[in-house]
Order: sequence, then C-alpha cells, then structure tokens
Amino acid sequence: MDFHTAMSNLSQANGSLDAMDAKPKGSASLAAIVSAFVPTWVTGVLFVAIFIVVRHWYPNIYSPRTFAENIPEKDRTPSADRSYFNWVHTMRKVPDKFILYHQSLDAYLYLRFLRTIIFICFVGCCLTWPILMPVNATGGGSSTELDRIGIGNVKNEGHFYAHAVMAWIFFGFVMFTVARERLWLIGLRQAWTLSKPVAKRLSSRTVLFLSAPRDALDEENMHRYFGESALRIWPATKVEELDDLVSSRKSKIEQLEAAEMALIRKAYREARKRAKQGPSQNGNSSYDTLPDSVKKTIRPKHKPITSPLDGEVDTIEWLREKIKEDETKIEDARKAYEIGETNGAAAVFVEFTTCADAQQACQQVASSNLLALGPRYTNVSPNEVIWSNLTISPARRISEDGTALVIVIATIVLWSIPSGLIGLISNISYLADTYEWLSFLKRLPSPLMGLLSGLIPPLATSWLSKMVPNIFRYIFKSAGSPTNTVAELRVQKWYYIFQVIQVFLVTAVFSGAAAVARELMKRVQDPTSVPELLARQLPKASNFYLTYFIVQGTTSAADNLLNYSDLLTYLFYDYFFDKTPRQKFARYTSMKGIAWGKLFPKFANFAIIAIAYSCIAPLVLGFAAAGLSLYYFSYRYNLLFVIQPKIDTKGQAYTLALQHLLTGIYIAELSLLGIFSLRKVTSPLVLIAILFVITILYNALMNKYLTPLEHFLPSDLATSAEEDDETAPLLSPVEEGQAHTTSRIQRLGQRAHIPETVVERVLEPIARFFEPQVFASYKSMRSWLQDGGSLDEEIPEYTEEQLQKAYLNPALTAATPLIWIARDPIGVSKNEVSENEQHGLKASDEGAWLDEEGKLKWSSQDFDEVPIWKQSIVY
Repeated sequence: MDFHTAMSNLSQANGSLDAMDAKPKGSASLAAIVSAFVPTWVTGVLFVAIFIVVRHWYPNIYSPRTFAENIPEKDRTPSADRSYFNWVHTMRKVPDKFILYHQSLDAYLYLRFLRTIIFICFVGCCLTWPILMPVNATGGGSSTELDRIGIGNVKNEGHFYAHAVMAWIFFGFVMFTVARERLWLIGLRQAWTLSKPVAKRLSSRTVLFLSAPRDALDEENMHRYFGESALRIWPATKVEELDDLVSSRKSKIEQLEAAEMALIRKAYREARKRAKQGPSQNGNSSYDTLPDSVKKTIRPKHKPITSPLDGEVDTIEWLREKIKEDETKIEDARKAYEIGETNGAAAVFVEFTTCADAQQACQQVASSNLLALGPRYTNVSPNEVIWSNLTISPARRISEDGTALVIVIATIVLWSIPSGLIGLISNISYLADTYEWLSFLKRLPSPLMGLLSGLIPPLATSWLSKMVPNIFRYIFKSAGSPTNTVAELRVQKWYYIFQVIQVFLVTAVFSGAAAVARELMKRVQDPTSVPELLARQLPKASNFYLTYFIVQGTTSAADNLLNYSDLLTYLFYDYFFDKTPRQKFARYTSMKGIAWGKLFPKFANFAIIAIAYSCIAPLVLGFAAAGLSLYYFSYRYNLLFVIQPKIDTKGQAYTLALQHLLTGIYIAELSLLGIFSLRKVTSPLVLIAILFVITILYNALMNKYLTPLEHFLPSDLATSAEEDDETAPLLSPVEEGQAHTTSRIQRLGQRAHIPETVVERVLEPIARFFEPQVFASYKSMRSWLQDGGSLDEEIPEYTEEQLQKAYLNPALTAATPLIWIARDPIGVSKNEVSENEQHGLKASDEGAWLDEEGKLKWSSQDFDEVPIWKQSIVY
C-alpha cells in the first residue's frame, strides 16, 4: 500500500480524520499556561525577595568575588559596599567584558551565547509574529485559544506560502548568525591565545601526548620524537601504590587534626567547668592545672581496624605513628621509583620553546606507530589532569571509550520511559475522558487540573534532566578521559543529544500524541499512517513548551539567584560537620563552580525548540526569549559575584553549542516537509526541500573549512606573534587603520555623507554584524581585546623548582601537609604543636582560635595569617 492510498483509506475509515483537527476536549492551553504562570511568578518574586535580604547576611555565599582573599585583587568585582541594592548598580555599570578579563574566556562566551540565542529569538518574533500569526489565525481551521495562531489552524493551501518564505528568511538568518559567531570566535581565540600573558604561560607551550612509547619517556630521546624546539619532558607512568600512600597520609593528617580539635574542645570545657566550681591557685585556668587523670580521660581513643582485639589506643599518638610510617614508605617508594616497560600505558608532557612550536607539534605526526603519542592536547593545566587516566594502554582506552558510549546511549534510550510518562501527564484531561479508570480525575477542581497538566510536567522534566549530566560526567571520567576539560566536552556533546531527544522530541511526541493515542494504537500495524497523525498533532505540543519556558525562566532563574541549596549546605556543614580549621577554610574558600557540559546543551536546546517551532507555533519564540533573558540576568550576577569556573575549554564549548543550534533548523524543516506533504501543497514543499538541501551543504562546508581553525592556531599567526617585538604596540597605525576602514557598509555611509552620530550608532553595529570577515579578523580582535580594558596580567615567570614539578604526578612531589589546629585560651594547642614537632610533624595553631564560648574561629579576613594558605600558580 502506497502512502496516498493509505491516506485515502484513513480519510474514509470511521468517517474522517478531519475530526482530529479539532482541539481535544480538555486539552491544556491558555488555562494551563495561566495556571503555570501565576504560581511560578509568585515563587520567583518570593525567591528574589529572600535573596535581597539574605545576600547581605552571607556575603561569602552571594558575593565572594568582591572581597575573597583567594581571588586576586585585580580580578575582584568592584563593589562600593554591601548594602541591599548595591549589586544592582554594579550589574548596570560593569560590562560583560569585565568577565573576559578577570575570569575566563568560557565565562564570557557563555554570556555571549545567551545573548546570541536571545537575539535569534527576538529577531524571530519580529519576523514571524506580524506575518505568520495573522496567516494562521485566518487559515480557515477550527482551533481555539492559542492553537488558533499555530499552523494547525491553516486549511487554505495558499496560506502555506507564507510559512515557506518565512522559513527561508528566518532559517537563513539563523545560519548566517551561527557562521558569523563561529568566525568571530575563531578571531577571538587566536587573539586571546597569542596575547603575551596567555602565550607565555607554561600550559600554552606544553603538549600532552597519550599512549607514549617507552623510548619517548627518556630525555635523551626528546628531540628525536618531538623536534629541536622541545625543552623539557615530564613522563607520567603508573604510581598506584605511591598514590595510595600519599592519599592515606593526607587522610590521616585530617583525622589527626580532628582528634586534636576534639581534645582541645574537651580540655577547654573541662577547664571552664572547673573554673566555675572554684578558681585555680593563680586565678587562671590552664591545661597544666588539669589533673593527669582528667588529661588521660579526655584524650580521644579508638580500636584500630587492623587489630581490634588489642583494645583501645590513644588516637592522637596512633595517628602520629602511622603518619610517620607512611612518610617512610613514601620516601622509600620515591627513591625506588623508576620507569619500567610501559607497553604504551604512559603519557608525556612536553614543553616547547614557544606557543607556535607547541601548536605545530600538536598537529604533526610524531610516531609511525598507529596508536602511539595520541591523542594529544594543548593548554592543559596541571590541576585539571586526571592522573589515573594517563596510564591506560591504547587498547584499553579504546575499549573503555566504546563501553562508555554504549552506556550513555542506553541511558538516553531508556530515559524515554519517564519522559514519556511526563508527556502523557501534560494531556491528563484527555486521558481522563478517554480511559474510564482515570475518570476520577475529572472530579478534581479545575485549578488543580491546570496545575497537573501545566506545572507538574515541566517541573518533572527539569528535575529529571538535572541528573543526567552528573551521570555522564562520572561515566566519562571513569572511562579514561585524561583531563576534566575533555570529560566536560564529552558530557556536552552527549547531553545535547539527550536534551534534544528526551526533553524535546520524546516529550513533544507524547505530549502531542496523547490526544490521538487511541487512533495511533488502531494503526500500529500500518506504520504509513503514523506520519499523518504526528504531523497533525505535533504542533499542539507547543503548549507544553510554553509552560516549560515559563517555569524555567521564572522559578529556575530566580533559584539561580537565591541559590538556597548552596546556602543550606554551607550552614549545615559549618554547624555540624566542619570541626577543624582546615575544614572551615576549605568550605569558605571553595567557591561555586559552573558545569559547561550541563549548561550549554540546556540552553542550546531552548533555542532548538524555539527555532523548530518558529514557523509552526511562533508564540514559542517570545516565551523562549523572555525565559532566556531572565536566565541571562541570573547567570550574569553569578559570574560577576559568585562563580569561579574550575574548567576552561578555551572556547570549545561555545563552538559546540553554536553547531548544535542547527539541529533546530533541521527539525523545523523536516516538520514543515511533513506538514506540506500531508496537506499536498507542492510549491511550498519544493521550497522547503531546496532549503533542506542548502542547509546540509552549508553545514558540511562550514565544518570543513572552520573546524581546523577552531581546533588549532594557524602557524603563520603563531609564528608572527612570537616574532613581534616585546615593546611594539599591539597594532601599528597602519594595521589599526586597516582593521577599521575596510568595511563596505561604513564606506557607503561615508560616501552618502551620513552624519557621524548615525554612522557610529547605526551603521557600525550593522557592519560589525554583517561583515565578520572584517570585524572578526585576528587583527580586529586584537584591537577589540584592548578596547575598554586590557590584558594587563604580568607575563608569568616560573622558578626552576616550579618548572621541574609542574607536570609531575603530585604523588611524586607532594609534601606532608602541615597540621593546623586552633589556638585555645588554656594552652592545649601549644602543647599539641610541641608534641607534633617532637614527632617530626610540622604543626601550627596560628590563624585559628577558640573564642570564650568554645566556638571555632579563623582569620577569614586575613589569609596571610592562615598557615596552609598559598597563592596558586597560574600555569
């Protein structure tokens, strides 16, 4: 049976499928949207009000970037005071570019990505609303409420020309915007990477080679494998036993500090109790005045796991002995350490003379062995390395990669079950009318039904999707990713697929198909009828995403500001678990990070949904723009005041996100092809088919020519940047002139004698957008980096000791941590510091103390007094 015969038979069966065009009884629409909007708006306003109040009380949670000692002073966000609304002034005055200079490239690009997709949605509204909404409303259909301005209301064939033409205009604009941003990012990355403070960093001149053969780990073979420009190598081989010993020593140090603090607190409480009962001989309580029996009683004791039958031992003395034993074992292991046969289960970091040399080495083939010295990575910082994953053999790495992909794909597929159930709930009214065993739902109050169909599904979808990136991240880190950055980029690639399939397609199909579930089941044996049902019902799933954007844009964006989970976690651990100065210090200074692999796909999917519905249900574009704007505001606050990114992909995450936006165009074009073919409108169908082919060609050509520039620096630029005179200006007058006078649009404005004000405010922004080949060039981006700010970082200089240890496994270099305890009024800490030093363990009671009430305090206002504080080295 061909498709048209099936269509004819379906139109005759049970009357006609025209009845399906009518809106299902009880289908969620305006009432559901209002039901979702009111409680989420109230919740959002409440969250913001609470945020304004508690922000003033807990600056270390809500504005650490304005004062924290672990943030260099030059990188702190300017803030006049800590009044309730001073942050509003800072948000208004400080530009996004401040984040580029004082945080990271990714942080700035994330905000730019949000601005870009907001801009796409806004332009989409300006294009589609004045044309497609009236066309849909007058399309001759019988839809009501919000469905009337969707494509499902169009019956007149001539109206579909508007959708086809608008698809050409809007999708062409989106493709141009994506291409423009990719070109702009290439220029920015080149200018950023080759700026002197960045290019002179050790990580910019170092390449990580995985699967290194044994000979490549020897310094005498360095030039044979890596060329004459190689300066230094750091081999990475298996040191599992040594790593376990170092971890054990660190754990015992923390246990010893906890035991010492328990002793100090007990002694101080005992001294205070005795002081209340009667003054001591000299009028002052001290540890020395306590009876020996009391001193012995208050000392912490435990039964060792290794010998529980021997009875209890003094915990402090036992830990001191065990730490010294670990120290001895560590020193012996380090002395005996040598590189044996690796069989490819090793890696090597190679420092090169210049950034250009490192880029060339990363691009060339270093070995005739198929699996040797690859993959390779540049700009790897030592603190992002997953050391245990460097010493994996090539065969095992390939096997683990394959296993990880299988698990991830299975997770995506199996997630359809809960996502599908959520989609069914969004049309619960129709299900209650259709299935008798659900008829009790019809007796629920209308507002409650509106909440069930309009609010619960988006909330559940959001909650479920939050779990996935953490699962993916664990999988990829366990499966051999050499660095946290590599793992995060893999999370981004696959979480994007998850978002599109589960949050969009599966939920949309179930949400739209719930109203025709009975018809779908009747035709399950005739798959040719399924496309018609999907094409007729899929547009109605837009109601689900209208409420989804409302929930996300109000409640979730406000939650980003309030950040109550971090606040409650901090208070809970601070009061109940953090009992040592080190724990207090770590909790206070561990600033909130940001997961690029989670956020970029989430908001790329926002844009994909908006683009996919742009010609089917244009109203979605407006809701998406509003929700994304609220998100932009909340993340801008967090990046200025709260967040310290732990991972920097050097713009790779933004590149992936831009490429992912094209998925929205493909889905939209396929949907229009399906709708036009089912409605048998030939000319619009041909127009969209041609556009679909053009989109494929555009995507292939853009990836072919831009991908190499997005992954590597051109050798000519890298070499010329290295050859620049240190004292030369950033741009010579000739270059600067070329960067700003070759725009055709600006030249046309000058020839037309347009006023200078109009040129600056109108023509220049237009020229910057439509002529990326001029304004996104390397020279222009170098100038742009200096416009309104400067990369005034000092060029990094490293000591020989720092260079020798930079890329060595910490198990080979880590020293025994200093034991940090709090000073107390009766002198217990001084006694314990002295005893620890007698055992050969460094200890200090500076920078922390017990107050008169016995509460632990530390020098949070002056890190110079904190004995374990060290300024981090920028590699």
